[in-house]
Amino acid sequence: MSPALTTSNDANGVGTLDGAPAVRISHVHKTFGRPGAQTHVLDDITLDVAPGEFVTLLGASGCGKSTLLNLVAGLDKPTAGSIEVPGGRPALMFQEHALFPWLTAGKNIELALKLAGVARAERRPEAERLLELVRLQGSYGKRVHELSGGMRQRVAMARALAQGSQVMLMDEPFAALDAITRDVLHNEITRIWAEQKLSVLFVTHNVREAVRLAQRVVLLSSRPGRVAREWTIDLPQPRRIESTGVADLSIEITEELRGEIRRHGQH
Repeated sequence: MSPALTTSNDANGVGTLDGAPAVRISHVHKTFGRPGAQTHVLDDITLDVAPGEFVTLLGASGCGKSTLLNLVAGLDKPTAGSIEVPGGRPALMFQEHALFPWLTAGKNIELALKLAGVARAERRPEAERLLELVRLQGSYGKRVHELSGGMRQRVAMARALAQGSQVMLMDEPFAALDAITRDVLHNEITRIWAEQKLSVLFVTHNVREAVRLAQRVVLLSSRPGRVAREWTIDLPQPRRIESTGVADLSIEITEELRGEIRRHGQH
C-alpha cells in the first residue's frame, strides 16, 4: 500500500480530523415511493466532514451520491436519521451551471448576494471581488452566451461562494467539461478551497478526480448506498491527475469500486 494512503473499513465512515464537524450525517436512510413499492436508496449513512476538510463521494451510478448531497443541502429530507450543518445552509454547485442567461455574469452573482442579505451598495464590489477570486476579472458585464463552458462554471463557483457559507456541496460540477478545462478547474477549486478554508463535499464518479482533489475519499456501495470504505489521501497539494501517486491510489480504489459493483450484481 502506498505510504500516501491510509484506509479505514469503518462502516460508520466518521471523519478523523479534530474539532466539531462542519457537516454531521447520522444514521441516514432514504426511501422513495409508496409503502409496498418503495426504493431504498440510502441505508444507515453516518459521515462527518470536518471544518476545512475536502471529502469526495464515489460510487457506481444510482448509489445515492446525489441524493445524499441533496439531503445535506436541505432540498429533501431523510426518511430516518439526522443531518446537521452547524454553520447554516451550505452552498450548492451542480453539474449544470444554472446561470440565468438574461443576466450578466456579475448580475448572476449579485442575485445570490441579494438573497444572502448583502446591501445593494455592496453587491457590485463584492461580485467583482468574487469574479477576481475565480480569475474572471473583467467579466462582470459578459452575458452567459459569451462565456465558455469553463468560464460559466467559474461564474457558478463565484455565485456559490456569494452565498457566504463555509460549506460547499459540489455535484459533479466538472463532468461536462473537456479534459483540459477540467484539469484547470481542479487547480482552481483546490486553490479556492485552501484560500477560503472551505469544507467541501464533492460528488464524482471519476476515481482520478476524487483522488486528485480530496483529503478523504468515501466509497458508497451500490443501491442501497452504504459507506463501504474510505481512504485518507496524504499526497501534497497541488496534485496532477497524471502523477504516479494519484494513478497508483486510483487503481486501488477502482478495484474496490469494481468489487462493490460485482457484489451487488451490477454490470
